[in-house]
Amino acid sequence: MKQVKLDTIIQGLQNRGIKGADAAVILGSGLGDFAAMLENRQDIPYAEIDDMPTVSVAGHAGTFHYGTIGGKTVLAFGGRFHSYEGYPQEVTLALVHITHRLGIKKLIISNAAGGITSRLQVGDLLLITDCMGPNLSYGLRGTPKVTHRFDNVPLRSRILKLAASEGITLQHGTYLYVSGPTYETKAEIRAFRIMGADVVGMSTAPELVEATRLGILTIGLTLVTNMATGVSSGKLDHSEVKETAESRKDDFGRLVSRLIQESFD
Repeated sequence: MKQVKLDTIIQGLQNRGIKGADAAVILGSGLGDFAAMLENRQDIPYAEIDDMPTVSVAGHAGTFHYGTIGGKTVLAFGGRFHSYEGYPQEVTLALVHITHRLGIKKLIISNAAGGITSRLQVGDLLLITDCMGPNLSYGLRGTPKVTHRFDNVPLRSRILKLAASEGITLQHGTYLYVSGPTYETKAEIRAFRIMGADVVGMSTAPELVEATRLGILTIGLTLVTNMATGVSSGKLDHSEVKETAESRKDDFGRLVSRLIQESFD
């Protein structure tokens, strides 16, 4: 698939009654259980919407979830698209552009990632306050160059306090994007740590930047599902993602629910 036909996708969603929402959520690997929290939920497989890309990664359902939580309407994307699946940048940013075209003003982007810094542990939730990535190109070609600031200190403070009010310890730090699909070497992880990265993953950063460029209030959340190569002695395995996500799904769900209901104007 070389192009995303947004007009067709938006028309398909509108034909199914999805014309907008108070917030959208991109659900990362293993975090799809959040959809069960939505009331009056409508599930629409991506495959039922003409020209919608398909997902191929374990832990991504490939389903639109539309419902309410705390009186707010929510569109949750159960699955995203990665460059390592062979998709061009236009496709990897499709969920952000769908959010924008539907007029949704708040987007919560989640992911599962590896911890780099020793201050993090498996199972930690982290608020992304900045991102970086070797050879990472932000936004689509031809769009204006924009300086993006993720470390919005007042917003960060409010989110950390909100998490604390729910009894949830929320870390914060820098997400480093790599294209994947292979895990990083020990040497790369040492270099990333020196560069100032706290977690490393294969998604999210391009979405964060593009959503910010489009004027969407955007919040990035990472679940640390493993410690990166060389940080722990064990062999990395994708099965860790589901196991760790299962252990933190209640906290993740409560936090995202509060973020959806909170007004950050």
